[in-house]
Amino acid sequence: MPEGISPDSGPLCWTRHGEGLVGWGEALRIETGHTERFVEADRRWQRLAARMEVDDEVELPGTGPVAFASIAFGDDPGSSVLIVPEVVVGQRGGVRWITTIGDHERRLSPAAPARPPGTVRYGDGEFPTTRYRQAVAEAVRRMRGSTELSKVVLAHDLIATTTEPLSSRYMLGNLGRRYPGCWTFAVDGLVGATPELLLQRNGNEVSSRVLAGTAWPRDGRTQRQLMAELLGSAKNRGEHTYAVRSLAHGLEPFCKELEVPTTPEVLRLRNVMHLASDVSGQLDPMLAQSGHAGLLRLVQAVHPTAAVGGTPTSNAIELIEELEEMDRERYSGPVGWVDADGNGEFGIALRCARITWHSGEGSRARLFAGCGVVPDSDPDTEVTEAEAKLLPVREALEGVR
Repeated sequence: MPEGISPDSGPLCWTRHGEGLVGWGEALRIETGHTERFVEADRRWQRLAARMEVDDEVELPGTGPVAFASIAFGDDPGSSVLIVPEVVVGQRGGVRWITTIGDHERRLSPAAPARPPGTVRYGDGEFPTTRYRQAVAEAVRRMRGSTELSKVVLAHDLIATTTEPLSSRYMLGNLGRRYPGCWTFAVDGLVGATPELLLQRNGNEVSSRVLAGTAWPRDGRTQRQLMAELLGSAKNRGEHTYAVRSLAHGLEPFCKELEVPTTPEVLRLRNVMHLASDVSGQLDPMLAQSGHAGLLRLVQAVHPTAAVGGTPTSNAIELIEELEEMDRERYSGPVGWVDADGNGEFGIALRCARITWHSGEGSRARLFAGCGVVPDSDPDTEVTEAEAKLLPVREALEGVR
């Protein structure tokens, strides 16, 4: 075993506004797949956490044993992972802590500054823009001729290659500086900054930030005009309503109280605007105490929301599997962390890239973007929206300031 743990060795991250968790090293790893990935991950994590001897003087969510998790969007193959780091540094509400697992004598080794990855070049992924546009057009055609599907979310990918090694820390730093209000994450090579909080659990309290409906800078419109158009768009308001309802429907069986806003707000980011609704609730104490309302179980109940799948869910997933000619892997799946008490935070893995391999001195990364498609969607507009959603990760790769 090496004497120190370097932050360069597979960093794990979940931060927002300077608070959250950062981990290094890999003490334990849990891999799951297919339809049982949530249940299996929860069962194995609870069993593992119960066997640990814990010395936790801070006793806040995120102290003690913590697992960072990235769950696949789809059931097949559904390759998902939970990683327990050897060292975690946390900060919440002005309180800072360090958690170590295993050998207490190990120390963090200093990390060299994250270097730029050199020239970045882009090429077609498994499902390039041309075929993506065709899939959107086909989805629109089918929805206009049927009442069995109201919305489907289709995505495509883009491949980036770099001339120098691509550091996760380099991307994280760029994303965190440009999007401090997003949840910046890194788990097992999946790196991004998501504006969407799928689910947070703190004791009996749960909350979520649902995003659906998008506008982006164009045609010289002012921000005020874009906001008014977004709020007044029947297409975007309908898309947002589907997403909020699907989240609430998944949570209701676990909650004694659930507050769901009737009107969305507008969330403004550097590259786009989204309609946003913050949902909050109180878990049923009996379910919370029984262990059947741990965070991973709750995440299973709400995934996929209409924001990343569609409405009705089963019909939308069938069409995604037919029209979307790629494996999303862990893009648009849940990503975040969970502690031994079942508390934690999970976002939806959006605005992200998967660093997949290193060739010689360079690297390869797979970028993703998707859009909600409804019967009155325009394929060309959806392609433009997807390009706008790719911009944060492209700028993080290229070091745009």
